[in-house]
Amino acid sequence: MSAIGLNKADHDALRWVDGKKWFWLLSPAIPVIALASVLAAVMGAPGWVMWALPVFFYVIVPALDWLVGEDRVNAPESAVPALDADRYYRHIVFAYIPTQYLITGVGAWFAVTGNLAPWELLALVISTGIVNGVGINTAHELGHKTNTLERWLAKITLAPVAYGHFFIEHNKGHHKHVATPEDPASSRMGESFWAFLPRTVVGSLKSAWHIEAERLKRQNKPVLSLDNEVLQSWAMTVLLFAALTLWLGPWALVFLVVQAAFGFSLLEVVNYLEHYGLIRQKLPNGRYERCQPRHSWNSNHVVTNLLLYQLQRHSDHHANPTRRYQALRHFEDSPQLPSGYAAMILIAYFPPLWFKLMDPKVVAHHGGDLRKAHLHGPRREALLRRWAYAAPAEGVDTVVAEAEVPAITTVDAEQFQCPNCQYIYDPKVGCPHEGYPAGTAWSALPMSWQCPDCAVREKPDFRPLRD
Repeated sequence: MSAIGLNKADHDALRWVDGKKWFWLLSPAIPVIALASVLAAVMGAPGWVMWALPVFFYVIVPALDWLVGEDRVNAPESAVPALDADRYYRHIVFAYIPTQYLITGVGAWFAVTGNLAPWELLALVISTGIVNGVGINTAHELGHKTNTLERWLAKITLAPVAYGHFFIEHNKGHHKHVATPEDPASSRMGESFWAFLPRTVVGSLKSAWHIEAERLKRQNKPVLSLDNEVLQSWAMTVLLFAALTLWLGPWALVFLVVQAAFGFSLLEVVNYLEHYGLIRQKLPNGRYERCQPRHSWNSNHVVTNLLLYQLQRHSDHHANPTRRYQALRHFEDSPQLPSGYAAMILIAYFPPLWFKLMDPKVVAHHGGDLRKAHLHGPRREALLRRWAYAAPAEGVDTVVAEAEVPAITTVDAEQFQCPNCQYIYDPKVGCPHEGYPAGTAWSALPMSWQCPDCAVREKPDFRPLRD
């Protein structure tokens, strides 16, 4: 192909090569390590071999993050369409799922039949829990996509960890309310992980059920319905756990429940560190400012990013939830964690260490004014005193200015487009899955209606499309 006549963007796209392309094969390594270690123990290797994955995850990966360092390279935007179209990256995500199910089944079988010592059983529970906890991240990558196959695979991936409601709450709740008091998955400065954990688990479950109940109500369907996607996801867990319990007996169910609890706690500790102390300010119209890079903690540490589909480039994910992992970008103005998630997870388990490390970073991020931070209510006054700020006087607020965009209610247009992900609302088609049938006029949509694809833009943000 001749390069004559190509613009600079085209030249950049042709020259750019993903230097990490083959290193992405590390992404499905976690279940492979777990399965290999358990099978080795089954075949007679010493029981300590089952600690291979916990040691890899909590010791080796943080060390490799420190040794290898960071990668702040972004793919040129002109190369993104080709990256998105390359099915190699998709197959890497898919490859996680069968091995995840194998380790879940083999782990349950070995826990019941292996006559394991307590420390060996603990290693098996933690290893299986890590696999299924990281599996939530696989489901996270799949669940944000718009095609039916990937969304169903997301639900299937969530079944072994018994956290199927995450598919609903994360996509439609967390992405809408992130870094606000309304979001149960956004942690507050001064809140320990152990205080955050029960709040987010209960809050996320309630949020998912409410979101789904409202959707079904708009469709004139009962909440206890086969169309309830929360119940669909939970049913997959029930079927999986029931099948293994019928095969192996009640002790298998105990194993499955304990490993699931460890697994979803791994998700929630990641949630804890992603938005700690960060908050979106309110606009004069009562809405929150749009989510910006400054509202997520990021990390460019290479090894953890390879294992977690670049989840650590969290700001870009929140701005563009449908963007595939291989194309996520680093933003210079996003706050940076001192290390990768693997190391930060361990630190989060020890609140004094976490507060000592992260609280000064939150203070610095807000220019010393903690009135602009997301503070844990019971510790609010103590934190303000600790960092040389008294409680703000009555009437003081943190409302920020942002360009006002008139809400589009009735306009001469046939279609309306999300400026973020380019989803198009056509009144002739409606949005039946969300309870707005074909023929639903634009003016009939509530102001709180959000884009069904990216969930980060609401009705006032949409733009009319005219011929």
